Amino acid sequence: MADCLFCGIVNGDVKGEVVYQDSSVVAFKDIKPKAPVHLLIVPRKHIATLLDVEEGDKGLFGDIFFAANKLAGDHGISQDGFRVVFNCGEGAGQSVFHIHLHLLGGRAMTWPPG
Repeated sequence: MADCLFCGIVNGDVKGEVVYQDSSVVAFKDIKPKAPVHLLIVPRKHIATLLDVEEGDKGLFGDIFFAANKLAGDHGISQDGFRVVFNCGEGAGQSVFHIHLHLLGGRAMTWPPG
């Protein structure tokens, strides 16, 4: 989508600190990190929210979680623990309407998170 910030990063039209990419996903550092490691993993395909996921997108979520696993190891947070979060809709804190998985680590996480 032409007006989507994350599509712009995926396409290289908008600057982002990309830390990983493959044929399905792109991961970059969050510009307002909530933890020492705070990465966003986004599919190359534009999907606005989790409510817009279609049956053909099932494999894409394996790619997203595979990237999260790899990045947790690459960024040294796999041993001490990390959190992964999808927000769906404004009420849940989604501010960019292109689905993205938050990968957070490097500090103790509290519960409940909100």
